[in-house]
Amino acid sequence: MREKLDDQSLVNKILTAEEQLKLTPDDVLNVLKRGNKEFTEDNLTIRNNSERIRQSALGQYPKAAIVSCVDSRVPVEDIFRRGIGDIFVARIAGNFVNEDILGSLEFACKISSAKLIVVLGHEHCGAVKSAIDDVKLGNITAMLSKIRPAVISAGVTFDGDKTSSNPKFMNAVCIQNVKYAIEVIRTKSPILKDMEDKGEIKIIGGIYCMETGKVDFL
Repeated sequence: MREKLDDQSLVNKILTAEEQLKLTPDDVLNVLKRGNKEFTEDNLTIRNNSERIRQSALGQYPKAAIVSCVDSRVPVEDIFRRGIGDIFVARIAGNFVNEDILGSLEFACKISSAKLIVVLGHEHCGAVKSAIDDVKLGNITAMLSKIRPAVISAGVTFDGDKTSSNPKFMNAVCIQNVKYAIEVIRTKSPILKDMEDKGEIKIIGGIYCMETGKVDFL
């Protein structure tokens, strides 16, 4: 929901429970697509943070839950032109899904009624590169093991140099990693799978382009 201030600027408003209830997964996806378009066009959205903090203090009714990488170049709320109270964001290197992320997504959708889950990968991902290189270092080793299945799967059909120095293979693994995360959500969370089957939520993927700021939804 947005309020027009003048011809150049818009201010996003906190959703109420009633407004959230009326939204469909496709409505929310269109909101994110519109926000991303505004982001790439550098359109101004007023950050009325002080007011939003007060409005959301006693409750939250976000539209979507997004699983993103921790990469500092991927500012999730800005990418979709969202503010306080708009979206749940779970960030983890390589945007993979484990038990803790699954629990967070179940809370976001089943308890807090978010309508959409987006697994958001991005170009030039350091975690994906390290997984391809099979890096072994401290706790990073165990973390990268969650991404290795995507490396192996992408390599089965990829024709060419299967190293991190090949941008095309990096992109193939990035996309496969998003698809694998979605598969994990559906197979390891009966709650979310049931909600998706009933049309209560959608589970989709997207890739963030570093050069343009555009999100290509899979």
